[in-house]
Amino acid sequence: MFAVFKTGGKQYRVAAEDVLKVAKLKGEPGEIVEFGEVLVVGGDSVMLGAPTVAGATVAAEVLDQARGPKIIAFKKRRRKNSRRKRGFREEFTLIRITEILTDGKKANKEVQPRPKRTPAPAAEAGDTAAAAEGATAKKAKKAPKAKAKAPAARAKPKDKPKNKPKGKPKK
Repeated sequence: MFAVFKTGGKQYRVAAEDVLKVAKLKGEPGEIVEFGEVLVVGGDSVMLGAPTVAGATVAAEVLDQARGPKIIAFKKRRRKNSRRKRGFREEFTLIRITEILTDGKKANKEVQPRPKRTPAPAAEAGDTAAAAEGATAKKAKKAPKAKAKAPAARAKPKDKPKNKPKGKPKK
């Protein structure tokens, strides 16, 4: 299931467990925030809003409040001896989408523990041997090639000084 919601003048397409940066929101890390301006809810059936989907909300957990990289705004007016340099760091909120709700349901205000990722199950013994052979064959193909020797550079005559002044000497 996915949703498109609007915040901070921008629209975001999200699914559950997505992490994204949005314009600064009120909220401390660990809090749940809700976005009510949902434009599209998709999945098995797509619901388009006119302009928003009635009763749909997107809930997200605030992960961090931070500032972006410095942006330099430099203005120069040529031949006027006018220059202005300003630096700016935009503040943003890092959020993780917890759930997409429809039909007027309320978001769970407690942060749910994230499910742990389990490693992929090990392949069968026959598959492992075949994979090892394939890896060996790839390494054999990537053997370093002998580099061709570059022709020797021509020697420059050393009878001219490098820093010889041009023109007549000053008196």
